[in-house]
Amino acid sequence: QVQLVESGGGLVQTGGSLRLSCAASGRTFSSSTMGWFRQAPGKEREFVAAYSWGAGSITYNTDSVKGRFTISRDNAKNTVYLQMNSLKPEDTAVYFCAATTNYCSGNGCQRQSFYDYWGQGTQVTVSS
Repeated sequence: QVQLVESGGGLVQTGGSLRLSCAASGRTFSSSTMGWFRQAPGKEREFVAAYSWGAGSITYNTDSVKGRFTISRDNAKNTVYLQMNSLKPEDTAVYFCAATTNYCSGNGCQRQSFYDYWGQGTQVTVSS
């Protein structure tokens, strides 16, 4: 049984940083795609970033997070990270980890339906 467990969320002031982690168990995703989505109160879930190891691609939601967030992964630990810097109140959301054994690049990584497995989410709150 595949499990994705997020950690690292919390409360931070505007301009601060957080590092989210997502550890996968039950299956190895070292050659495929792991990513992050977020959902703010009253809004739809949106794509944040994805790392498709097999395709050698990293994709960001450039409108929202480019230049501030960095996705990385440690295949030996079956873990993906999201380093979030210069946080803004509009980054407040529940952040979800997602994974699939498929490859992607660009827009293909941004569809929720592309992912087969999801974590329970971790809350990030940025105070003004």
